[in-house]
Amino acid sequence: MTATNRLTATIRARNAARQGAFMPFLVLGDPSPGACLSLVDALVAAGADILEFGLPFSDPPADGPVIQAADTRALAAGVNTPDCFALLDEVKRRHDKPVALLVYANLIFQMGLDAFYARAAEAGVDGVLVADVPLEEAGPFAEAAAAHGVAHVGLATPVTPAERLARMGEVGGGYLYAVARLGTTGERTDVDPELARHLARFKAAVDLPVLSGFGISTPEHVLAVRRAGADGVIVGSALVRQVADHLDDPQAAAAAVGALARALAAAAHTPINPQD
Repeated sequence: MTATNRLTATIRARNAARQGAFMPFLVLGDPSPGACLSLVDALVAAGADILEFGLPFSDPPADGPVIQAADTRALAAGVNTPDCFALLDEVKRRHDKPVALLVYANLIFQMGLDAFYARAAEAGVDGVLVADVPLEEAGPFAEAAAAHGVAHVGLATPVTPAERLARMGEVGGGYLYAVARLGTTGERTDVDPELARHLARFKAAVDLPVLSGFGISTPEHVLAVRRAGADGVIVGSALVRQVADHLDDPQAAAAAVGALARALAAAAHTPINPQD
């Protein structure tokens, strides 16, 4: 199975049962490499379908304060990009789950595009979303990813026009990351009431599963997003906050992350029809 098909097939398998895929997010190395692996184990045990990771970066423009703080903790622990790939090697050894990365272009440029995607493929990465590279500049990233069997994941927002969506479908793979509301990552109190309209537009333009993230933090949010038409959900800040709330007790952090992830996964996997 190719990298793109591994991501897509996992989501489609859930969709075939009227279920949604659950993709939790963590920052690699937060709060330390060993503690991070325990968190990953907890996510898998809780029902994660796909694992999404961020590589710690000093200036992540798409992320809100919770994930920014996680980046800072990982960097303070001395975690760098080679360390992240070593962690991914261990994740691959422990768990047979598709893996996606959300990264920033400087981290890729530091290694070189070919070297980065080659190492990503070796570490079991199935897809990479480069959050700060616009569609007009995505070609070299998509080409380097494809050369190593890695999907180039596109990012769509509520204001992305139809012609750009069509182009994302041409250069992207795996799934389309649909931003649930404008702004940075972070917890919100509700789901955008216009989300169903945006998701329908995305699906009409792109022949890929559509996963929705940004601001999804509760099981109720997950159900609302699924009813709006998403093929799955991505949750980051709410889980990362559990890490921040238990920095003095890694076991408690893993338990808290696992408990929240279990509730989120159960909501994602609840059989429903869109617009129920």
